[in-house]
Order: sequence, then C-alpha cells, then structure tokens
Amino acid sequence: MLSDADREKAAGLLLTAEKERKPVVQLSKTWPDITIEDAYAIQQIVTDTKVAAGAKVRGHKVGLTSKAMQLSSQIDEPDYGHLLDNMFYDDGVKLPHDSFCVPRVEMELGFVLGQPLKGPGVGLLDVMRATEWVVPSIEVIDARVQNPRKIFDTVSDNGAAAAVVLGGRPVRPTDVDLRWVPGLMYRNEAIEESGVSAAVLGHPALGIAWLANKVGAFGTVLEPGHFTLSGSFIRPVWANKGDTLRADFGPLGSVAVQFT
Repeated sequence: MLSDADREKAAGLLLTAEKERKPVVQLSKTWPDITIEDAYAIQQIVTDTKVAAGAKVRGHKVGLTSKAMQLSSQIDEPDYGHLLDNMFYDDGVKLPHDSFCVPRVEMELGFVLGQPLKGPGVGLLDVMRATEWVVPSIEVIDARVQNPRKIFDTVSDNGAAAAVVLGGRPVRPTDVDLRWVPGLMYRNEAIEESGVSAAVLGHPALGIAWLANKVGAFGTVLEPGHFTLSGSFIRPVWANKGDTLRADFGPLGSVAVQFT
C-alpha cells in the first residue's frame, strides 16, 4: 500500500506524461508494492485534478472485458476509467495525432442510462431496463505508461481512456440482439480487426453490470444521462498520422475518425 504522498506523486507523473505526450516508467516498477486500491486512488486523484480545472465527469469506460483485449494486454481482469466531457467527439472528427502519446482505437457499444444503477446485485436485466440508448462508438486509447503494463499501471492510467467518437445508428436496448452486433475495423481501405459484441463477457450489457457492481462497493451510482463504454470486442488497432479509422457496426452503421 502506498502513502498518500506517493499516490499524489504518481498522479502527477501521469498528468505530466499526458501533457508532454511522453509515457512514464511503469508505476508498478517505480512502486513495486502498489496495490489495486492504490491504482484506483491514483486514477481518482487524476480525475479530481481535471475536474477542479473545469472538466466534468460524463460517464465511465469498462476495459479488458473480452479475451482478445485481455490477451493483447496480458491482463486477465476488467478495469474501468472515467470519461470526461472534453473527451467526446462526433463521427468524422479529425484529431491531431500529436495530441496523443501512442494512440490506438477500439470499437465498442456505449450505453446511455435513463435510470440509475447502483450495485451490488446489478444483473443483465437491470442494465437493459435502465438503458435508454445504445450507441456505436470508437474509443481512442492512449497509454501514458510504458509497456509492458500490469493491471496497476492500466487502472492508474484511467484505463488508457483518451477520446470517444460517437456515430452510427443509436438504438433502444431491445431493438436488436446486443450479443450479435458485428464489427469490422478498417484502417484506410484495409480491414485490420473483426469481431462480434458477444465477445464482451457474453453480452455487452454485462460489462455495464460489472461496472455498477464494482463502483457500487465504493458508494458510487451510475447516474441517468451518463454514458458508459461496455468494452471492446476487437483488439486495439494502431492509429498512425494520416490514418482514417472506420468502425463498421453492420445494421447499426459506422463511425470514423481521422488522425491528422
């Protein structure tokens, strides 16, 4: 367990890394005794610092919910991070590549809540009942910590959350079978990754249930109007300067982002 001073120092390193676009040495190397509790506390300090500077929490992301993502990260459990209002963009946005350290993209279904969710005990049907809209999304992830990372590094780094691009055809949660939403991720004209939404814990709504139960232990409620990413059902795709990344969700349409 780290001291409060070390937690503050770790948060400061992450904030500097994000500002300077240069990943720092893994926190798990600098502080070998770091725990998962420390990691979430560091994440909260970073989030609180940004909120104090004017940002607003708009929701959460759930990460590492599919085997593909766990294998790519060598981490075997989900995690979560905070989504701030300045992370959100619309379909077709052009993002400066040098605004990130090492950007990659994932395709996910985002859930907009119409009712609150408070764990423990939240299940799939609770999430379906509480959800107002499901939205096709691209998440831009960006590691502010060097590889290889452990779960402590990823959690401290806010689950690598960097940006969210929304588009496609938003649907009500019962309009489609959310287990069988297809996914093709194009980089320019080539398909780089493919998958299906059931790869997220068997049903993407279970990613939201996991989050509600996880944060419920700390007294946190998932609020109406908040937006939550349920987790990627493909492996992350590298985004190079000049690339256009397009996520095709089949009948739910597509979402694109260009890195300039």
